[in-house]
Amino acid sequence: MRVRIAAVVLLLSASTMFAAPPVDRAVMAARVRAEFLHSWKAYEQYAWGHDELRPLSKQPRDWYGQPLLMTPVDSLDTLLLMGLNDEAAKAKTLIVEHLSFDKDISVKVFEVTIRLLGGLLSGYQMTGDARLLHLADDLGTRLLPAFNTPTGMPYMYVNLRTGKTSGARSNPAEIGTLILEFGTLSKLTNKPVYFEKAKRAIDELYKRRSKIDLVGEEIDVESGAWVSKASHVGGGIDSYYEYLLKCSRLFHDGDCASMWKTSIAALNEHLADEAPSGLWYGEVNMDSGKRTSSEFGALHAFLPAVLVMGGDVKRGRRLEESCFRMWTLRGIEPEVLEYRTMKIKEPGYQLRPEIIESAYYLHHATHDDRYLMMGQPSSKRSSPIAAPRPATRRSRAW
Repeated sequence: MRVRIAAVVLLLSASTMFAAPPVDRAVMAARVRAEFLHSWKAYEQYAWGHDELRPLSKQPRDWYGQPLLMTPVDSLDTLLLMGLNDEAAKAKTLIVEHLSFDKDISVKVFEVTIRLLGGLLSGYQMTGDARLLHLADDLGTRLLPAFNTPTGMPYMYVNLRTGKTSGARSNPAEIGTLILEFGTLSKLTNKPVYFEKAKRAIDELYKRRSKIDLVGEEIDVESGAWVSKASHVGGGIDSYYEYLLKCSRLFHDGDCASMWKTSIAALNEHLADEAPSGLWYGEVNMDSGKRTSSEFGALHAFLPAVLVMGGDVKRGRRLEESCFRMWTLRGIEPEVLEYRTMKIKEPGYQLRPEIIESAYYLHHATHDDRYLMMGQPSSKRSSPIAAPRPATRRSRAW
């Protein structure tokens, strides 16, 4: 199991920000900072110069057999935000002096984009060190061959040295979750090609939505044919919707704004599901809208935040109540829950921060101390909240 320091920090620091009285926020902040520093020092001691640390064996691991400095790049902005300037300077030196993408390895475009490209760009924006932008530009150039498909939707893998691509069966999340990083790289380098490639990928995916405006779970990027027509807001689809909205905001893009409005209306009509335990978003067939599953989990919990960002605070609040119920069912959220029976389908917890981020967005929007309470450590939280009265019918429009 890998340790993602940045995700841990978001989870812990959110607990600090949300801590309602009588918790001393200064004391909590110090605890969070100490915990992060403890994790970082462990990485320095046991895995310095590698992608990640295996916490039980205390051994380093590189995702693709050769180090790409995944943890230092992904954590640089966090180090800076937490005021750990000496550690940040050491990490930046490691990155600019030793990170090279001239490697004969096939990498996953999605993961490398959100972690390495995103980390280099945020690091550059926070430090002004042009060497970080140069690395980002070099990486972006090496990822561009992935978009050379008949549809313009990217392959899943690309070799950083040769440009050889593979993985024609992809999903909306991996196709649509590139626009923020590639768009930012375009703005910072004045190279339109990055934004244009990522934008076309989103456009082509959106064109292949069903007549009821839903996308499926898996698509062939060469033929454009859907491989799986399961439609939901969980892993494999989730961040496609998130990036539509954020693209419209960050780049003032009218196309993405229109795609977001159409897509969220379809989600609310076909996926939103009233159950005795609250409002959830389940799974349906993308063509018919027929419900196929009543599962919700840790990755789905991003949606309350996106609903709030899109202006639907009421629905965001209701869905976050369901997420909180999922968390308090066993003291920490499961990977997957069957929400009609409230039975846990997958009991693992992979340090996912989405549910905490949603509480943050809701507190920011409403200033309601309930979301401070949700962000407190489990021992400080109240017992699970009472379920609302059972709905008499499934709601399709709100």
